[in-house]
Parts: sequence; C-alpha cells; structure tokens
Amino acid sequence: MRVGLFVTCLIDVMRPEIGFSAIKLLESAGCEVVVPASQTCCGQPAYSGGNKAAARELAEKFLDEFESFDYIVIPSGSCGGTIKTHYDDLFAGHPLLLERLAKIKSRVYELTDFLASVVNLQTLPPPTAGSFKGTITYHDSCSGLRELGVQKQPRELLAKRAGVELKEMNEARVCCGFGGTFAVKYGDISTAIVDDKCANIHASGADAVVLGDLGCMLNIEGRLRRTGDTTTRVLHVAQVLSGDV
Repeated sequence: MRVGLFVTCLIDVMRPEIGFSAIKLLESAGCEVVVPASQTCCGQPAYSGGNKAAARELAEKFLDEFESFDYIVIPSGSCGGTIKTHYDDLFAGHPLLLERLAKIKSRVYELTDFLASVVNLQTLPPPTAGSFKGTITYHDSCSGLRELGVQKQPRELLAKRAGVELKEMNEARVCCGFGGTFAVKYGDISTAIVDDKCANIHASGADAVVLGDLGCMLNIEGRLRRTGDTTTRVLHVAQVLSGDV
C-alpha cells in the first residue's frame, strides 16, 4: 500500500518531529510512505482569508503531487477537512479539476482515521525509552470532528498504548478558540474560549492534553504557558501512539 503523507505547513515549520512519528506509525502498519518534497500548503489560510484564486492554485498543486497514491494521509483534521469538504467549492466552474478531485476524495484520510478504519492497526510501535506514561485528556479539534467525523478513532488507538489512561474533560468537543485567522481578528473572544478550554483541561486532572491538529496544539500550549502552567504537556496524538514522547 503506497501512502502519500501530506505533512502540513505547521508541522513542517513548527514541529517536524510529529511528521516523523506519523511515518513511524504508517510504516508499522505495513505502508510504503512517500513524502513528496515539493508539497507546501493545502490552501486553507488563503481560502479562509477570502483569496480563493491563491487557494485554488495550491489545491491544484496538491492534486498534481498526490493523486497517484493509493491513499493520502494527513496528521491534521483542518487540512484534511479543507481538502475533502472545501476543494469542491474552490474548483467550482472547473469541471476537469472537479473530476480529478472526485477520484481522490475517498482516498484522503486524517491519520488516526486511516490507522483505525483502513489498516485496522492493532499493535502500536514499541515505545522509546522514557516515553510518556500517565493520564491524558483528549481535545476534539473542530475540523477533524465536524468535517471528517474523527472522534472515536484516536481514543480507540490511544487505548492500545500501555501506561496511558484517558480522562475525558468537560466539553472536549468545544473549540479551543484558534480557528486560524479567527484568533487574530477576534483576539479577545479567542482568548476567552481558550481560557475555558484550559480550565477544563486542569479540571480533568490529566498530566497531558492530546489532540490531532497542530493549530489547536500551539494555541492551547501557548495559553497554558502564558498563564503559568509549565507542567501540563500538550502532545499530538501521533507522538503518543508512536511512543516517541
């Protein structure tokens, strides 16, 4: 099974180790993983900012780079959601692009959905020395949850990691307040939302909050640290599943 890994901009620039954890998981499932070196952005920032022409150019680039793979896997609900639910809008009026998109949409998966639903991963990679053990709570990122239906998949996989116990927080499915440009345009509202999220994380008593979208990860971790919490870990689900942290 030949899998194209779409790394995403934020992982590439901010936390490349998450990409390596994703590769480790996919290879442990028996996949041949290819990471096209020319990949850049899915177009989500341009699309959400109203620049559909720029977003369409990036979307067409994505098709060029990934349509030959058996599956396209993405360790981000927001990028996956953009491709599967918004590219149709970007390609409206472009029948040839819509035809190409239709042929790959069923092959595009968020990472945990792919591992749970397609390859049915039963055994996680052996953990590295000193990897995380303790209690976690899970934040359901908006795009992964609402656009891709990702909720039970990460929890089912996390249950296979020995030494990790899930403690659900209140309002796990509620937004963290990031929303890309929303956090910039409406800073006060965004801060109030993420403060509620941080309070629910603290109330869960968990040692770490785990999630599947780097935008949420950076937003939550940034707010925790700015408000004096230097101990609660903020981890991408791929890092915990791979045993790399």
